[in-house]
Amino acid sequence: MATKVYVFSPIRSSRFDRTARRTLDTRPCFRISGRSVTPSSLPGGSIGRSYATVGQSVRRNLTSLTASMVPGNPVVNDVCTAAIASCVALSLFRFWGETAKRGIFDQKLNRKLVHISIGLVFMLFWPLFSSGRQGAVLAALMPGINIIRMLILGLGLWKDEATIKSMSRFGDHRELLKGPLYYAATITLASVFYWRTSPIAIAAICNLCAGDGTAVTLSQLVSLFILFTYMVSGLADIVGRRFGSQKIPYNRNKSFAGSIAMVVAGFAVSVGYMHYFSLFGFVQESWEMVLGFFIVSLATAIVESLPISTELDDNLTVPLASVFVGSLVF
Repeated sequence: MATKVYVFSPIRSSRFDRTARRTLDTRPCFRISGRSVTPSSLPGGSIGRSYATVGQSVRRNLTSLTASMVPGNPVVNDVCTAAIASCVALSLFRFWGETAKRGIFDQKLNRKLVHISIGLVFMLFWPLFSSGRQGAVLAALMPGINIIRMLILGLGLWKDEATIKSMSRFGDHRELLKGPLYYAATITLASVFYWRTSPIAIAAICNLCAGDGTAVTLSQLVSLFILFTYMVSGLADIVGRRFGSQKIPYNRNKSFAGSIAMVVAGFAVSVGYMHYFSLFGFVQESWEMVLGFFIVSLATAIVESLPISTELDDNLTVPLASVFVGSLVF
């Protein structure tokens, strides 16, 4: 009996315009005797992989243009986006600086709020940049400038009491040469070397911002939820202080509850940003990627619980662990 062959396109028309469909529909999918067969499973399967690679590239470019503020001019678009993102970040810095200066929150809680918000809010602007190296470099400009700012403040060359109080544990300007400097460096390097198409960048920033932080009391936890009900982040040491009676044997300064909360928070926010970037076509969300995020979050929580993270700085050890483990699982 003759074999029937049907050709159809797997692309849903609701997600792409006519130009995108004409470009991406070039990869056929065959159904032979009830079995789906793609070119990659036929002799010369590299053709199918080439179609897939081209399709992903075109889709990313098209969605990047869709998200751009100035589609006709990538340079102007990136400059405008970088300026807006910098203004938002600076406004957050100033806001938390004022709350620290006025003593609205405990200094440790205020530092935690800075730690949570800056990196995660900055990532929200990534889809607005153009594709390619230019967009990545201009996106890294704001945190890159912040590295210089931390150096100037940390060395005492410039006095800014509000910023120092909002970003340090004890109000010492030299503290900015450690945790805050590592924090800014992580976001900058993640932008330049990994960017929005890499789950490693998502894992590094989300576990740094959402999972890691300083301990606060129950009353501070209530204030945190009022301010950040839209964010599942920064819960590691918050939960650790409230429910941290069971200490980790090899580090009595850490609790099992805090480490578990760090895994949950880092993992949840990583998955959230995976879905967010997938809406623009920058990553292809999958259960394998979800599992990878869980492994990275678990590994970073273990590293953060080690005594060496206290001796060095968890703002350094957590991103390094994220990048290392992420390179193995993604």
